[in-house]
Amino acid sequence: MRRLTVGLALLSSLATAPWLTGHAESATNAPSAQPAGRGTNILIVGIDSRSGLSSAEKRRLHVGGQGCECTDVMMLVHLSEDEHRASVVSIPRDSYVQYATPAGSAGPAPRAKINGAFKLGRGPLAVRTVEKVTGLRIDHYLETGFTGFEQTVNNLGGATVCTDKPLKDENSGLDITGGTHRVDGNGALRYARARHINRPGDLGRVRRQQRLLADMLEDLTVRGALTDPVSAAFTAQTLLESVRTDERTSLSDLVRIGWALGRLSPEQTEFATVPISDFDHRVPGVGSTLIWHEARSRALWDALSADRPLMGDTRILPVPETRAETNPAGIRVRVDDATVAEALRRNKFVVTDTSASAPPVRPAGPPVITYPAGHEADAATLAAALPGARLQADPRTDAVFDIAVGSDPVGVRTVTYDRNVAEGAPVTAGQLRCADWTTAPALHR
Repeated sequence: MRRLTVGLALLSSLATAPWLTGHAESATNAPSAQPAGRGTNILIVGIDSRSGLSSAEKRRLHVGGQGCECTDVMMLVHLSEDEHRASVVSIPRDSYVQYATPAGSAGPAPRAKINGAFKLGRGPLAVRTVEKVTGLRIDHYLETGFTGFEQTVNNLGGATVCTDKPLKDENSGLDITGGTHRVDGNGALRYARARHINRPGDLGRVRRQQRLLADMLEDLTVRGALTDPVSAAFTAQTLLESVRTDERTSLSDLVRIGWALGRLSPEQTEFATVPISDFDHRVPGVGSTLIWHEARSRALWDALSADRPLMGDTRILPVPETRAETNPAGIRVRVDDATVAEALRRNKFVVTDTSASAPPVRPAGPPVITYPAGHEADAATLAAALPGARLQADPRTDAVFDIAVGSDPVGVRTVTYDRNVAEGAPVTAGQLRCADWTTAPALHR
């Protein structure tokens, strides 16, 4: 009865909201540096701050050390004008950009990691900096910290995380086995923050954050938490208990957005990461940063500005003729044929030529790649360079791949490894979700 009463009150308070009658709500929107575009852009940030946390909370959340008072997570959500598609773009925290001019500053705007804009000018400067570097207008802003994120996940009923191999990161406290896990807010925070695992750094981490968000959206949809304006209003109110918004973002805005997201199938929601050209650009006084790929990132922002999908846009990520999922430069190979050895070396594999000890008569058939069990992804990369080769796992302890060339002619194909393709290419929520992974039922805290 209480839920019905609250629902009716919410419905009556929302009934006069302009979006319910098809009119855009703009009266509360403050002026922006960018012109209004098609669709709606929402900036979601997670703050790395230990301010106000007790020692016990720091231990529980595994967030010891000094906080940077900066954005640790930054995602730009674009909801298309017809509300038939959502595009979620992760902006890596170490992106090296020029900030918007801080309020009250007369000098030139500084260049630094994008996560530091929040420290200089809090949410307003973070928003204006994203607007400056993307050319997009930000319509709404949502912000939360460590405890807010934990509370959000708990209030929304938990989250699902998954991995194809065990993940352990002492810095974030993450320690899970391979498979799918149902986690509480604490476990979700550890999963989202982990950086010091394979693959290390920002791109692997943001892909996990995207997977987490994709599964939370699907879970809310399946549970009916975004089915209609009333259920979306309950969910929005729950969100507002732990998430801060800007003055332009009202409850009715969150209901409209939530209801729209709840009507999308997993194939109508896409996730991507800003394409990078330099993954270790060193700047004195700033450290290691990421440089956006100028042409590809511009194509990404142009697509969102024009309200176009990111999937399949080769201007954002060109599709290589033969794609390598892992970096050949990290794969050590022994091969008993000098010609094949040289061709693989040109492909950036780390090659040892063992042709001096090759058998006088080659065994019949194609090349055989013997690889250490557990290195299937690297084996697939090597097999892509040697079409027709047979793969054979071996329970050895080293990480060296052996190639025995047979009697069949061998052609070595040029493979292309692009971290943007391997770790940040546009994918649908359906491709990211954990639903088909092996389930580990225990709640991991």
